[in-house]
Amino acid sequence: MSETLLLIGLQWGDEGKGKIIDVLSERYDMVIRFQGGANAGHTVQIGSEEFVLHLVPSGILRPNTTCIVGNGVVVDPKGLLEEISGLKQRGVHVGDNLVVSNRAHVVLPHHKLLDRGKESARGSSRIGTTGMGIGPCYADKAARCGIRFAEMMDPDQFRSRLSALLEMQNPVLSKVYGFEPLDCDAVYEEYRGYAQQLSPFVRDSLPLVHNALDNDKNILLEGAQGSLLDLDFGTYPFVTSSSVIAGASAGSGIPPTRIDRVLGLAKAYCSRVGTGPFPTEQSGQIGERIRDTIQRAGGREYGATTGRQRRCGWLDGVALRHTTRLSGARSIAVSVLDVLGAFETIKICVGYRLDGSVTKSFPASAAVLEQVEPVYEEMEGWRCEVGEITDFADLPRAARDYLRRLEEICAARVEFVSVGPHRTQVIERKAND
Repeated sequence: MSETLLLIGLQWGDEGKGKIIDVLSERYDMVIRFQGGANAGHTVQIGSEEFVLHLVPSGILRPNTTCIVGNGVVVDPKGLLEEISGLKQRGVHVGDNLVVSNRAHVVLPHHKLLDRGKESARGSSRIGTTGMGIGPCYADKAARCGIRFAEMMDPDQFRSRLSALLEMQNPVLSKVYGFEPLDCDAVYEEYRGYAQQLSPFVRDSLPLVHNALDNDKNILLEGAQGSLLDLDFGTYPFVTSSSVIAGASAGSGIPPTRIDRVLGLAKAYCSRVGTGPFPTEQSGQIGERIRDTIQRAGGREYGATTGRQRRCGWLDGVALRHTTRLSGARSIAVSVLDVLGAFETIKICVGYRLDGSVTKSFPASAAVLEQVEPVYEEMEGWRCEVGEITDFADLPRAARDYLRRLEEICAARVEFVSVGPHRTQVIERKAND
């Protein structure tokens, strides 16, 4: 039977989506990226080679998979061209297997300048953006003054829209943030060049998507970032600028009723890049010990896009239950289980203590979340390597107990377990395990 599967990160991003999508895409005819922009970084390890993808869907590494950059993605044309060129140089076929929706919005130079200017103006209240213009591009989209690929591919329409947009934004750049106004002609010429180079890839993706649905093709929807960065349900305002949880249908053109299943993805512990509340973060000596242990065990806690060191901590069961419910995931994949094999005991946050009482609800206010004290359960560690294990039943008892406790907390079955960085190091659990 055909299937449309949505894969969604359940934490603050960096859960290992690139690897799981790469593993799953072998079974799917089409992979659609539906939100975010070049601020995403999906890492895939194949043998000794590592690929970091920002805009191109992770399915590009499977030769028989069609990859679509959906209408919900905001695309930096220069960055996309550099990514395509880099893949080709490494022997990856990128041609008619890649489609960029002509409804996707274009990240322009003023978006990046506004991103930098706004972040600098926030001072100590910085959000921690990547500075890639993602938020300002989505803001232009919502304000109905953005430019899509459909407009950029038309020379006359692009010049007219760009002129009107820069006439509105240049005073903000210069008077509010102190940047030099952008020259419309220079931007036009640069981006028309990008349009010509990308013309083989840009088209209306909807007929392609709906033809796949009508012909019972298997489709995999690829999310970026993580659910705790969702614009509505994450740790607002320390979130991304798109809907991570509900964006799949709107950002791909697939009706909600045609999404058959949601697979959530969570790390066996938690990490976060940038600022914002993180209840289970381990700072000081404890935090350093966890980070050092993770590094020695093969975990690389640096953002694939920014290179910034991630903050690390124990798994937050309250947050995981919150995002699993919101996403509708009935099954989950757990990544980097191998890293926790270095610990004698492992903690899981099962509640938040605030003002003398304990709650299992995830608060809406980031300020409140900053004040909570995590309530932990402590579990026995397994103190051994698991990277060579290929069967769920062969995992150490303590590791299986840990995974089953996660199932109880989030009311979802653990379906996949990643025990190392390579595409071969994923255990698919049998129905009777």
